[in-house]
Amino acid sequence: METLRERKKQRTREALLRVAIELFTTRGYERTTVDDIADAVGVSQRTFFRYFAGKEDAALALDAMTVSNFVDSVRARPPHEPPLEALRLAVLEGWDTLHEVVESVVPVERFLAMYRVIESTPVLLAAHLRRSAEAEEVLTRVLAEREGLDPATDPRPRLLVAVFSGVMRVTERQWSTDGEFSLEAMRALTVSHLELLGPALTGKWFPYTKT
Repeated sequence: METLRERKKQRTREALLRVAIELFTTRGYERTTVDDIADAVGVSQRTFFRYFAGKEDAALALDAMTVSNFVDSVRARPPHEPPLEALRLAVLEGWDTLHEVVESVVPVERFLAMYRVIESTPVLLAAHLRRSAEAEEVLTRVLAEREGLDPATDPRPRLLVAVFSGVMRVTERQWSTDGEFSLEAMRALTVSHLELLGPALTGKWFPYTKT
């Protein structure tokens, strides 16, 4: 059972994260300091660093939550599903349940706004891509375990994760520049791009009509 002390620590962390995301998305990442965040919550800078390694860590914390949720969803998919189908259904489930994952901290709209901050801030985008590469390794091991394979000798799990991650990266980039920043738009774009994956890899290319 969670203790009172643990609940208090969790509330403090969520308060710091909530304020950080609000400041990053309204004032800008570069113009927000650790002191700004700590002062707004009414704690010391030292307290901030008990929960986050720095501004970058706080800025990417929500993304880390959703990635962890996605990996757990892939791990929990029925074993009879082909690997790509497991990835596809897990990522769509992630968009469908996003409210449950992030709204204990911030509204979904604020989370989506933070996506755009990451995309437009070079230092955050570099860190996001680095963390994405680390998540790909975890996902590779999860898929290999599901299929009873050794990723050190069988390249298929790593190849599939690389292709899937590429699709998701293109989706994030297009969504962040299209102008329609809703969750529904992100989900629809994810579906559209995943449906194009097979034909793009194996079929002849025809003029593309956006749906």
